[in-house]
Amino acid sequence: MFTTYITGLGTGAGLIIAIGAQNAFVLSQGIRKRYIFTVPLICALCDTLLIIAGVAGMGALIERSPLLIKAASWGGAAFLFFCGTRNFISAWKNTGGLNKKESGEQSRQQVVLMTLAVTLLNPHVYLDTVVLLGSMSGTFPGMGRYYFGAGALTMSFLWFFGLSLGAGKLAPFFRTPRTWQVLDTLIGMIMWIIAFRLLKLAGTT
Repeated sequence: MFTTYITGLGTGAGLIIAIGAQNAFVLSQGIRKRYIFTVPLICALCDTLLIIAGVAGMGALIERSPLLIKAASWGGAAFLFFCGTRNFISAWKNTGGLNKKESGEQSRQQVVLMTLAVTLLNPHVYLDTVVLLGSMSGTFPGMGRYYFGAGALTMSFLWFFGLSLGAGKLAPFFRTPRTWQVLDTLIGMIMWIIAFRLLKLAGTT
């Protein structure tokens, strides 16, 4: 069963570590050293619920509901376009820099809602965790599916907390507005690219 657990750990790593809107948001908050425990905890707990749902068999239900995937794709794309636009505006106004006191600093509630949004409004999260991990777990007999799921859950916690806490070490490189311009632009591009992919997904379902 240990081998099954390691398989789940590795599979989870392959799916979670891919650059996306969620990871970009966790990274940006970590560099700013804002809510560095709250943000990764929310991401990991959301993954926990979705992976458990997939292991329990909900993945098959989502696979049979293209209308649900299409609706989520349109909603997710709209949200990511909005987030990406905000990043581009921030880059254009050149308002970053860790030495500047930001008047528009987000409250804990705003950050929590934003974290939930970048996590749950992306249909790929459901396809990766519920459908893909859920269907893969079903290939292991007996308790194997739960060991596989536990491995994937472990990787989720390791990755998000590692990303959030490790990002703080990059803070010295982000003390100038120019560096934040680059980061905001890159994050905006990532979010728009994912949004276009979601629109493509919506058009093929």
